[in-house]
Amino acid sequence: MPDFDWKAAYGERIKTAAEAMKLVRAGDTVFISTGCGQPQHLTDALVRHGRHVRDVRIVQLLTMGTAPYAAEQYRDTFKMNSFFVAENVREAMEQGFGDYTPIFLSEAPEEFNSGRIPVDVSLISVTPPDANGLCSLGVSVDIVRSAIANAKHVIAQVNPRMPRTFGDSLLHVRDLDVLVDHEQEIIDVGVPETNETLNRIGENIARLVDNGSTIECGIGRLPQALAKFLRDKKDLGIHTEMFGDWIIDLVECGAITCAKKTLNRGKIVASFCMGSRRLYDYLDNNPFFEFRPSEYVNDPFVIAQHDKMVGINVGLEVDLTGQVCSDSLGYHIYSGIGGQVDFIRGCARSREGKPIIAMPSTARGGSISRIVPNLTEGAGVVTTRGDVHYVVTEYGIAYLHGKSLRERALSLINIAHPKFRKELTQAAKARRFVHADQIEISWEKIRYPEELERYETLRDGTEIFFRPVKPADEPNLSDMLYSLSSDSIRSRYFTSTMTFPHKDVQRFANIDYQNDLAIVGVVPGPPGEEEIVGIAQYFLDPRTDAAEVAFIVQDEWQQRGMGTFLLDYITEIARKRGVRRFTAKVLPSNRAMLAIFHNSGYRVQTEFDGEAYSVAYDLDEKDDS
Repeated sequence: MPDFDWKAAYGERIKTAAEAMKLVRAGDTVFISTGCGQPQHLTDALVRHGRHVRDVRIVQLLTMGTAPYAAEQYRDTFKMNSFFVAENVREAMEQGFGDYTPIFLSEAPEEFNSGRIPVDVSLISVTPPDANGLCSLGVSVDIVRSAIANAKHVIAQVNPRMPRTFGDSLLHVRDLDVLVDHEQEIIDVGVPETNETLNRIGENIARLVDNGSTIECGIGRLPQALAKFLRDKKDLGIHTEMFGDWIIDLVECGAITCAKKTLNRGKIVASFCMGSRRLYDYLDNNPFFEFRPSEYVNDPFVIAQHDKMVGINVGLEVDLTGQVCSDSLGYHIYSGIGGQVDFIRGCARSREGKPIIAMPSTARGGSISRIVPNLTEGAGVVTTRGDVHYVVTEYGIAYLHGKSLRERALSLINIAHPKFRKELTQAAKARRFVHADQIEISWEKIRYPEELERYETLRDGTEIFFRPVKPADEPNLSDMLYSLSSDSIRSRYFTSTMTFPHKDVQRFANIDYQNDLAIVGVVPGPPGEEEIVGIAQYFLDPRTDAAEVAFIVQDEWQQRGMGTFLLDYITEIARKRGVRRFTAKVLPSNRAMLAIFHNSGYRVQTEFDGEAYSVAYDLDEKDDS
């Protein structure tokens, strides 16, 4: 068989866009390439050709350019069906002449492969061929490859502005039926701006990302915000459905190396990208990036093979049981399922994986809460309450997997916007999710003092995270208290045996952070968990500006300097807040605690009443001796 003369074939297959559209007949199904890889010149020609045909079915994942075929004036000509509802087709959906197929992105290619969604014509974008006749799909591989493989006719816009990418993005000229040479700027979605709320969410997410993690993170304002807080990470990898400009700075600063990836080591793997011209130029002929089809990138089995896989996806609202809606606003389809569930489930099965749902705590200018008692009527559950693990807002992190409804409700209320927490607590009570006597804090008047959070290294080199107590800490506080030895209980509570029921423990966790303050020392527990290993508290009498202080450390963490730090830290906080005096009761047998007080640097006064020492010191009187 003679060698295929691709140059001759290329010349024979070149046509104008108008000539190419003659392949589209009434009743055909036409696939349009994804995102910023949309062949805009071909799309415009298709619409112009529309006056010659009827009932052409348009199928797409999503497109970022104009979608004139979705306009009402063409409703008898084109029937649009999308796997994801982007802004350019949202109005068509609202008006009822566009359609949406909810599907996991990993499974969408099989609709083409099986013939359930037949493809008559695929409209795609490619680069000019190289010396071997190979064209690149550039910024969009995703479900495009399966659409090409199953199409009767493939029409390609050959665009010199398309970056040449590697991986599974290469097609030979022989695989393309019609070539339309047309240079056109690739759709530029720009670099999104962030804000303080998104920055705080990004900072919270970054706390969950360990060095050596592999990340899935898409496009938009949240990934752009997150990237700011990943710059100091080491050896991050990328295996993601899509990405934007945020990736460039993380590569250039050395945070992303892909050196620790379990699969495709040394390569950034994605199925498509959307960004600015800077991003497209950065990708051009860059072997660090590999574009692969959705059936690989989004396969939960493939995702799960990456150790420390962190998947970051967004939600529109989440109810108090953990059900996440991500694709609709009530009955109105807003976006799509996309790859969220693929990555949530893949990350959940990854060794040390972390599936994350992130969202601002409010919507509509702060007028409504995204954490709700129940999902809006008509809202679709994308991530089920059984799949959800981490939920992150600007107010913190809630870990829900394996948690009871009560624990979930308390954790989610804790990361809701403060002005909605009281009504969420009342709703949780009405649904019997929490105890009827659950304390309701007036969060609109109380602010969690995040500035008091800090890391400290103990004498033995162990790093401990110290922070103010939160209402959701109640179960962990109870666990710590019940783990104490009888000697520790007697030292703190002056009795050998003691129970710690909900009605009592919740008073430690639900405080106003002004008259009452508690600082806890926490260490990582099981995945997604924190273990409380120490607590210091003071209770202020505003009439005298004097406060009773107490602290306790879990037995196995004693003798490491934690008690000393807890007392020093809470004393420092109290002094800055204008507390005048600390008092405490200490048993004579509790020599360690007495020593901590006497070594505090203050002029400590003690008085023994036959049973216990009364300890007191003024916070403005340092002992200089």
